[in-house]
Parts: sequence; C-alpha cells; structure tokens
Amino acid sequence: MNVRLPTIEQIRDAAARIAPYANVTPVLRHPALDAMIGAQLHFKCENLQRGGAFKFRGACNAVWSLSDEEAAHGVVTHSSGNHGNALAMAAATRGIPAHVVVPEGAVRAKLEAIEQAGAILHRCAPTTAAREAKAAEVQQATGATLVHPYANTQVMAGQGTVVLELLQQSQGLDAIITPIGGGGLSSGCSIAAHGIDGAIAMYGAEPAGADDAAQSLARGARIDAFVPNTVCDGLRTLIGEPNLTALREHRVEIITVTDEEAIAAMKLLWQSLKLVVEVSSATVLAAVLKQRQRFAGRRVGLVLTGGNVDIDALPW
Repeated sequence: MNVRLPTIEQIRDAAARIAPYANVTPVLRHPALDAMIGAQLHFKCENLQRGGAFKFRGACNAVWSLSDEEAAHGVVTHSSGNHGNALAMAAATRGIPAHVVVPEGAVRAKLEAIEQAGAILHRCAPTTAAREAKAAEVQQATGATLVHPYANTQVMAGQGTVVLELLQQSQGLDAIITPIGGGGLSSGCSIAAHGIDGAIAMYGAEPAGADDAAQSLARGARIDAFVPNTVCDGLRTLIGEPNLTALREHRVEIITVTDEEAIAAMKLLWQSLKLVVEVSSATVLAAVLKQRQRFAGRRVGLVLTGGNVDIDALPW
C-alpha cells in the first residue's frame, strides 16, 4: 500500500478543515494520579470527541478533502466500530452515503452507533483480509472512495490534529503516549509533535495480545500474519505499512501491557477522572503505571482515544 505520510503543513490544513465540525476536547489533570506516577499527567480527552472517539478527526478531514465529483459516490471503509461511526458522521456533515464493512463479533454498542449515524453496513469475517476484500467489493460496486481506517494520508493528518490542540493546551510537554492499533493516530501525532518540537519523546501503548507493532519494529519488517487476542477491541488491527514507517522515523517506543493491566487502568480512570473511557484508551495509563521510572519527573500527554463501551459488557 503506497500511502504518503502527511506533513506538518497538511496536519495544520486538516485542523482548519475540520474546525467547523470537530470538538476541541479538554485536557484533564488529577493530583493523585500525578503523585502515583511522580509525573505531571495531561489527559487529552478524545472520548469527548464527536462520536465518542478521536476517529472523527481523520474521517472528517478525509470526507472534506474529496472533490464534489468524488464525494457524490460516497465513501467506504472497514471498521470494528469507532472509525466506521466517525466516517458515517463525517459523511452526514456533507450529505453523502457511507458504507461500512464490519467484522463479525464487533462490539454491539459500536455497531448500533454506526447504524444510527446513517451508514450502510456490510458484514464480513473477523480478519483483516476479509475486511479489505469486502471493502474492495463494495467500492467496485458503488464507486465510493475508500477511506482506510489508518493507512490514509488525510486520515493520519486529521488524527495528528489531536497533538496540535494538546500542545496548545498543555505547553512544555516532553513526552506523549497514544494507544497503537493500526497506527493512524500514532503516525499523525508523531509527525505533528516533531513538526513543533523534535525533542518530544513519543510512546505507544499496545496490548500484549496484539503486539504486532512492537514485534514488527523489533524484527525490522511488518508482520502480516497475526491473530490478536485481547479485550482491547479497538487495538486488534494490524499496524499499517506507512504507519510502521512513521513509528520508525519518529522513534516511537512501544510499551506492551496485559489485558489485566489495561482493565485496572480503565477502572482507575473511571474512578479518578470520572470519565467513561474504553479499555483500549486505558492502555496509555497502564503503560505509564507499568514503567513509572521512565516517566518520573516528566510532563506527559496521554491521549484517551475513546469512550464507546457496552455498559452491559464491561470487562470487569
């Protein structure tokens, strides 16, 4: 997949493009959590973004980057939830159709949100290959533009706007950590952060049961045959090829956490920040808790990526 990484200029353009539609999300602090780590923690609350996740930024930028002729045919993607919901919502802001390929076994609450946002759903087997094949089939039948969840220049640029906001809200950060699934968020955020301050250390939090990005970086080549096994449903996607390139170029260090550690961090965030965040989001706090010595004394930005949970099926 030959996809160009966005530039800092494209990320700034994306911020202007999505400004009429996306929320500027708050940054929260908590003294007890700071004391627990021995660091200043700045939580960027993308769970309060439209659609309940950061994904709206990238989807909105992609939709509004289309020409009128392209937009008329609609958009298509494959998604386990948040990106599909985001693309459906973004398409609605432009009045165009959205087709979303969803894998069997996706979180029920997320599927309902996609349908409520007005998307046309297409089901497939729960593998990356099946998702991509079905999306290609729908694309051919409809003429819709594929908006890949993470290996897409405009999507990565939109996700990078998270860090543009964060660095305006919390100046002087010397480290930023995001969850890693397909890598669209980490790619865009790393490019944005280093476009502003090359000294900012970038980290990724990845479930131990879906650590393909960590393994790919260690091996020096992308792993393309991998079956994830994690409760973090938003992070089961394989890292994209261009996204892996961005992680290498921007020296993103990955910290893996167990499902138990992520669930404990999720409970801690609910209890302390009084925020509904999903377990995929909680990996960032789990990673910082796991390696406190690495973050002690630093000003750390933690991106809480989403809050779309099934209240009837909480992981605890």
